Amino acid sequence: MAAVEGVQEKYALITRRLELQSGFSGQELRTLLLEKKNLRFQWPTAPTGKPHIGYFIPWVKFADFIRAGGEVIVDIVDIYAYLVNYIHSWEEVLHRTTYYRCLVTAALKAMGIPLSRVKLPQSSTYQNSESFSHDLWRILALSTLNDVRETGDELGGTTMLSPLLTPLLQALSEEYYDIDVQFGGKDQRGLFNLNERVMPQLGYRKRIHLLNDVLPGLTGAKMSSSHAQHTKIMFLDDPETVNSKLESAVCIEGVAEGNGILGILEHILFPVSEIRQLKLPAVFGCDSANRTAVDKPISFCAPGCPQGTLLSVRITFNTDGNQETYRHYKSYKELEEDYVAKKVYPNALKLAVAEGLNALLGAIRREYESNKEWQEADRLGYPEDWLDAPKAEL
Repeated sequence: MAAVEGVQEKYALITRRLELQSGFSGQELRTLLLEKKNLRFQWPTAPTGKPHIGYFIPWVKFADFIRAGGEVIVDIVDIYAYLVNYIHSWEEVLHRTTYYRCLVTAALKAMGIPLSRVKLPQSSTYQNSESFSHDLWRILALSTLNDVRETGDELGGTTMLSPLLTPLLQALSEEYYDIDVQFGGKDQRGLFNLNERVMPQLGYRKRIHLLNDVLPGLTGAKMSSSHAQHTKIMFLDDPETVNSKLESAVCIEGVAEGNGILGILEHILFPVSEIRQLKLPAVFGCDSANRTAVDKPISFCAPGCPQGTLLSVRITFNTDGNQETYRHYKSYKELEEDYVAKKVYPNALKLAVAEGLNALLGAIRREYESNKEWQEADRLGYPEDWLDAPKAEL
């Protein structure tokens, strides 16, 4: 059985690979697990630029939250996205919202996460209400300009008024979704600090906040939607593009620090492999909801690998009749130790990542190719990507 029952087991599952925002978050999480059976988790996402594979990092946590008996709210913050984009119309933002919803749904299917335990609402469904407007005026009266600017680097230097409203919108979302836990990247620490200070002043309870790692880029620093295309892998990149980007990625022999290839293995491929082997949709009675348009088995393991293997790395190749040789790994830590010890070399590592990512992204690409709504949202939400497309495709 993939689900867990005990409070300590649930706590460990919920918090693994995450950082607690504060001591309060850890204490409150234990208290809530003792008091109630199921928790509600919120992960916000703004439909702005097209997502890259770094988004897998929070998504793999959905499986842990669900196994601990929780429900996940993927909060698609459309008004937030409109306020921070400066350029695109409201209509384009709505098309991008559809794009994000289709992408998240396809990715969760490919990963093997039960869709019955995930909801994908738009924040505009409640942020235009009278009660929300009243709370917005109240939170504005309690917040200073410095409070807002300290929530993130982008807001620290903006000269526009609209983005300064977004942290306050996000703080209020915790009450309007009635969530227990909000989680996001470590770059959202300032936002969570604001939430924890201001929400009790409004008479609302302080929520638990958890922080996930940010995926390193292929050339160093973090992977970001605003960075050049060669520094990141997009969900709809074809196999040739994925292979080319990985081939040119920085991957210094024997060096783990700042290695984007190892980052993909640690934060994406190993966790996804574990999820796929758990067969969560079948456990939770919703297998049919997780079938992709062309459902093919996804495995990162070589045929005949030992039981418990999560990922296999080919270290010799079939040339002149010689048999291929693999190293099989049950944990990322084992692989990193071998890489640092130079038992596995960069080219072998890149090949394993290319094969694993292309298997995973292939299921998402097939879903895109069969989904006319998603394709139309792509064309209308990101018209700049279609300027050089052949007329027949438009």
